Amino acid sequence: MPEKIVRPKLALFALVAALTQTSAADVPAEEYRVKGAFLLNFAKFVEWPAQAFKGPGDSITICVLGTSPFTPALDQAARQVVVENRTVTVRQIPDAQQAAQCQIVFLRTSERRRIHALLEAVQGGSVLTVGESNGFIASGGVIEFRVEDSRVRMEISAAAAKRAGLHISAKLLSLAESGKK
Repeated sequence: MPEKIVRPKLALFALVAALTQTSAADVPAEEYRVKGAFLLNFAKFVEWPAQAFKGPGDSITICVLGTSPFTPALDQAARQVVVENRTVTVRQIPDAQQAAQCQIVFLRTSERRRIHALLEAVQGGSVLTVGESNGFIASGGVIEFRVEDSRVRMEISAAAAKRAGLHISAKLLSLAESGKK
């Protein structure tokens, strides 16, 4: 099997460098560095159906709903990543309706009031929804980040992934708190 991600260390280094330039008052830089690395690497461990893309050369698009100080750093790091001959791009989207055009959508805690709008907008599509709000999975999201003991953890809803037509690798499921929900 060919290598799925090209130059991931360089991409993650760029993400770390950009995030460390962010002031401590803006975001917990280490936490968002880790979350950004997860978002970039989800593309390696998730398979989308062919209809999730307009064509074989389309990029995998990671969207961040709402404003986020780490979006530019994530975008810069993504420029170094190629998965299955697809580049990875990052977009900041202002509203949930645009989420259906993405393969991965990240919803920050500050945008939690939009959980239901996001999940409604992507219903029936093959979008990996990732959130950091408590109860994101219970609302129907696929992956929920949590910080426990200063470490970023994740929980994955295999049922939500299946409804979205996504196949999550056993390797990624093994890293999650619970891959059976």
